[in-house]
Amino acid sequence: MRLVNEHNAVDLRTTPVHLGLGSTARAVEGFAWNPEALQAYGAAVAADGAEGRMVTIIDGDGPGDHWERHPAGDELVVCLSGSVTVVRDLDGVPDRVLLGPGEATVNPAGVWHAVDTTGPTSILTITAGLGTDHRPRTDTHPAERAGVPGPETS
Repeated sequence: MRLVNEHNAVDLRTTPVHLGLGSTARAVEGFAWNPEALQAYGAAVAADGAEGRMVTIIDGDGPGDHWERHPAGDELVVCLSGSVTVVRDLDGVPDRVLLGPGEATVNPAGVWHAVDTTGPTSILTITAGLGTDHRPRTDTHPAERAGVPGPETS
């Protein structure tokens, strides 16, 4: 994983772009959604602190498999196609925001959230990556999602 100054087309589904200090934009070459790559990404962009952002497109079809939160800053979620429900735990109060194409919502800093898609869906996220936390999600069955959507406790 390395940051590169790429001036050609970049597929945001496989190569996120990091927005850093000084209005820099660098492709994150060799990125993967695994602990090792996320740790390498965090180390590579640490100097940007809470101001750095990762821009990526995520495709999905069905319930999300994890909860996450971004203590360093807000996250923008934009639905590009399909339908996505952003599920948030606002201090134990369930909050659901349904988005269609062209609609967006902001996940506030530090709020646990997950996404559920209905049919093939693409979302664009602009995320504060510093210090992001993840937890497995066990409430991925539709009947279970009818209850409080808070993250599991350890």
